[in-house]
Amino acid sequence: MRVAIATSEVVPELFDDDELIVEALERLGVEAGFIPWDAEGVDWAGFELVVVRSTWDYTGRLEEFRDWADGVGDRLRNPAAVLRWNSDKRYVADLAEAGIPAVPTAFVEPGDDVPALEGEVVVKPVISAGGRDTGRFRPPAHDEARALLARLGEAGRTAMVQPYLGAVDERGETALVFVAGEFSHALRKRAVLRPDEVAPVRDDALGAAEAMYDPDLVRASDSTEAERGLGLRVIEHIADRFGATPLFARVDLVPGPDGEPVVMELEAIEPCLYLHESPPTAERLAKAIAAEL
Repeated sequence: MRVAIATSEVVPELFDDDELIVEALERLGVEAGFIPWDAEGVDWAGFELVVVRSTWDYTGRLEEFRDWADGVGDRLRNPAAVLRWNSDKRYVADLAEAGIPAVPTAFVEPGDDVPALEGEVVVKPVISAGGRDTGRFRPPAHDEARALLARLGEAGRTAMVQPYLGAVDERGETALVFVAGEFSHALRKRAVLRPDEVAPVRDDALGAAEAMYDPDLVRASDSTEAERGLGLRVIEHIADRFGATPLFARVDLVPGPDGEPVVMELEAIEPCLYLHESPPTAERLAKAIAAEL
């Protein structure tokens, strides 16, 4: 049995926890190895399963990535249809339409008038990752928010505007990791965005927001029954929508104005699972992969 772990050409050393998955698969007698998703001459059909992990350069070549996923076909996990849907953050509107509590979001298409901005807001593109081109702006800095919206629009990119939920500064984000539809572990991520600026990014192959490289950014945490229940609703929505439970997913939650959790993001393409914070999860994921084989 051969499994390909699809990755990027360059992955920073800080983000090496996918190696734990390969080691766990090998202990189960499954041959597994890393292959960049865009590597030339790869016979993807020669693998029983292709598992997407750290393909973190896909957002700059989205259509190429989507075509690759379609070409891999039904051996891809998560399925290509899930990847296509999750690669555009307009999925937030789909979740809200399904009755799942999510951060209120206004979408600004290129050429649209800038919506009225109220209070502290977050502006980011619907196709992006790693905090790139993302800013947090208090009312005195709304002109900077409008300038970011204008730059994104001029580049032909759709943007989204969300209220900044202040509880993030106190509690942070709660990230829930699910494997084969079951809750695995919870993480706590501290606030990433500083007020009144577009998040500075590192000049390297990944080009993520500088804060993402902080080794203390994310730690293992507890979670509430309400958070786990909401996360499971998201996973069930994916299963109902696409007819398949995702092999893995991370649901990022924040406290809403009333203190109840709301979905901020859903990561079902290439989420960092922070396996060093929960080593048993690598074993769970390897067993889920082996079960699919």
